[in-house]
Amino acid sequence: MTDEFPTGEGDIAWFTEVVRAHSTALVKYFARRGPRQDAEDLAADVFAVAWRRRADVPRDAVLPWLYRTAGFLLANARRKRVDVVVASVPDAGGSRVGDHPELSVLFDDELRGALASVGERDRRILLLHAWEGLDGEELAAALGVSRSGAESALSRARKRLRDAWGNRLSF
Repeated sequence: MTDEFPTGEGDIAWFTEVVRAHSTALVKYFARRGPRQDAEDLAADVFAVAWRRRADVPRDAVLPWLYRTAGFLLANARRKRVDVVVASVPDAGGSRVGDHPELSVLFDDELRGALASVGERDRRILLLHAWEGLDGEELAAALGVSRSGAESALSRARKRLRDAWGNRLSF
């Protein structure tokens, strides 16, 4: 059985470098959004798609393309099973509220609640920006929109998160 595209030494070298450079980022992407035991399998699925569609992967925006593909694969995986409970999303980094664990837990619970109350698209944009460090052209590529569209979407998502957080704290 032959590949859809001819496989040359350059393709293999390119793909090897893509996997080496971005596998950790993709595993973390999935681990933050679902069961950790699925993260490596889903990351492998993204790389399988990248290999099959290697002619379509923009060489100057590989990671955003991988994140976009990861988002589609995650959506497909979620349709097959129950959604991840936001409370089970792992924390990124250490305590953000000083050395007071009680305040940190309260902060984390409020943030998770606010994130749960914004739409799935807003949550995806916010997490791509905050957890994956994407902005500008990279965020635009991951979302499949223009740079100004990505900046507008991020601004709107931030506002909705602020509003949701404010509503949760003002009861």
